[in-house]
Amino acid sequence: MQKAVLAARSEMLIRRPVAEVFDAFVDPRKTSKFWFTSGSGRLEAGKRVQWRWEMYDLKVDVDVKSIEPNRRIVVDWSSGEAPTTIEWGFTPYSADTTFVSITNSGFTGDGQAITKQALDSTEGFTFVLAGLKAYLEHGVQLNLVADRHPGGLLN
Repeated sequence: MQKAVLAARSEMLIRRPVAEVFDAFVDPRKTSKFWFTSGSGRLEAGKRVQWRWEMYDLKVDVDVKSIEPNRRIVVDWSSGEAPTTIEWGFTPYSADTTFVSITNSGFTGDGQAITKQALDSTEGFTFVLAGLKAYLEHGVQLNLVADRHPGGLLN
């Protein structure tokens, strides 16, 4: 019997052209408007960057594995625990809309730990996509990630 691999997935239609949506994840000046507070550099294949969430005193190392402009981004990330893989897929739905799919995989631990990581990741990336949608479509910063844990990550 083969053991099933659990992955988190969040998806959303964004009413903006694929190049604009893709760049929102590659350029930390834009990503900081809906996800983390700062990043050490643009995403480029083979490069390591660091993302920071100042409100949580959290830093994450991000190893960029693959970049296919306007199509796909693959990274491994870790904040001290075993790294997991995140893959973004960008599918043009029309000339001015993009379907974004985010998958996070590679969780470790026992069944309960893996399930919790996958559920937390699904929730988190759903907030990221909702924040992206509000920012790109309406110019609004919802602060969803910052407001998810107002008492800090451990509360």
